[in-house]
Amino acid sequence: MFEPLNEQMKQAMGPMQEMVKIQTALLESLTRQQMECTQQCVEATLAQTKELTQCAKPEDLYKLQQAYAKELEGSLKLAGERNMAALNDAREALFALTKKSTAK
Repeated sequence: MFEPLNEQMKQAMGPMQEMVKIQTALLESLTRQQMECTQQCVEATLAQTKELTQCAKPEDLYKLQQAYAKELEGSLKLAGERNMAALNDAREALFALTKKSTAK
């Protein structure tokens, strides 16, 4: 008696479970990428702090600051691109899942 109802419930919840898997994978990917970006920024800051002590002229400091800003900009740009790629992948997967679920 309960077996058909149980099977029907599993089929009905299947798309929802798949959606949760997609969202979980997205959040894991975004978290990993943000941790990498943060680590790169901290490493760049530490390296810049060490190099500050070696600056003898204002021009050296200026060049150091420019290099530091470019390094941070590159790290943030890369993180943004990776985040957008992960979001687009998840959007496409959710769209395909929705299309498949509504086609039944």
